[in-house]
Amino acid sequence: MKSTMKIMMASTLVMSALATGCQTTTSVTKPAVQPVTVETLEANNWRLIDAKLNNGDLIEALFFDPSRPLTLDFMTVEGRNMVSLMNTCNNMSAGYSVTNGEIELSAIRSTRMACPEHLAKFDSAAATTVQGKYSFGKNSDNNPVLVIKNDNQTAHFKAVPKTKTP
Repeated sequence: MKSTMKIMMASTLVMSALATGCQTTTSVTKPAVQPVTVETLEANNWRLIDAKLNNGDLIEALFFDPSRPLTLDFMTVEGRNMVSLMNTCNNMSAGYSVTNGEIELSAIRSTRMACPEHLAKFDSAAATTVQGKYSFGKNSDNNPVLVIKNDNQTAHFKAVPKTKTP
């Protein structure tokens, strides 16, 4: 009886570990679930969960500190659409417009602080990552995912609730 209980407990732990591993999957299982609009972009912040070059290599500069992932905050400020790149060393932002479901970013503006090399690489990789074709999909848990694809890479961002400031 004790050995049966041990086997059941071990099986439960293994299944739990497998389920946890599955929750972190970054694949997009359903493409284009909704059109790209200002409203869909501004509904959430978008936290980077995966970014790979076309050859499948992870863009390591974007993942040096898992506690501070690249996060995009789309907003309207004084009637202008803006996106802020969060967790970068320098303050980075750009204007954007949406026309027929296509995103166009203006030039990215950035402060010019001297950053340690790994942070400077993060900033550079972040600026490259947000340039491309935007689309929405859903992950295996049916949650929205923002996909940005350009000629060299594809990045996936999961929706995270915006924090309210008092």
